[in-house]
Amino acid sequence: MMNTPPIPPIHGRPRVITVANQKGGVGKTTTAINLGTALAAIGERVAILDLDSQGNASTGLGIAGKDRSVTSYEVMAGEAGIEEAMMPTVVPGLSIVPSTVDLSSLEMEISSDPHRALRLRSALHRYQSAQSALAADQRLSYILVDCPPSLSLLTVNAMAASHAVLVPLQCEFFALEGLSQLLRTVDQVRGALNPALIIHGIALTMFDARNNLSSQVVEDVRKVMGDKVYDTMIPRNVRLSEAPSYGRPAILYDFKCAGSQAYVKLAQEVIERERQLRMAAA
Repeated sequence: MMNTPPIPPIHGRPRVITVANQKGGVGKTTTAINLGTALAAIGERVAILDLDSQGNASTGLGIAGKDRSVTSYEVMAGEAGIEEAMMPTVVPGLSIVPSTVDLSSLEMEISSDPHRALRLRSALHRYQSAQSALAADQRLSYILVDCPPSLSLLTVNAMAASHAVLVPLQCEFFALEGLSQLLRTVDQVRGALNPALIIHGIALTMFDARNNLSSQVVEDVRKVMGDKVYDTMIPRNVRLSEAPSYGRPAILYDFKCAGSQAYVKLAQEVIERERQLRMAAA
């Protein structure tokens, strides 16, 4: 990794939280979509930055491929600003910077750039400067970055540009093994690119109370990670799986289902941890 970069660190608002796990199928995009929706529902102004070339967060929020004219690819390539790529969604107060398969070629295209790991941080600094001219009630409170299922250059860009990392962790065998690899990457990014980066929390996903393994994983993760693990656990829930095919977050698709209610509680925990972080920094 590079030495300390010339681009200054991210400060202030919006708070940038990367949602990351190098393993696929752990509920990462589901978490980004539904956490963003729940935060918007309680009055926060939120954007999701889709940094996965599969574009699942964009699809899950009802953004058709033909409508993604300016995307995270253009933002990362330096061809457009975040404000140009941002689109409204079906959720009031929730916007998205969509993604397409074009993003898959970006790493090769920027491989010779000595500041390739700082592309997103640079874009966010430009966006924050534009935000400062807006009235307080028009500014974003949070940007959630939905990362690809890998510890790639895109994920490193997200961590380098973020205040914190939220880790969705499936309640399955080898969960801690995958988590340790991710934590090493966070440490490396903190050491070389973003000294202020923290683990915001670990969200246990796909919990099945009928499965002894799920309960054992929860016990093991809490023993190792302590209060970094959110109290709220996201259950296995068919409504969470169905909602993306309708282009809607589960919270809009079926607000009363167990999965939606869990994400509402997770949003409340995120807000409380943010309050504690502000108090600690005061």
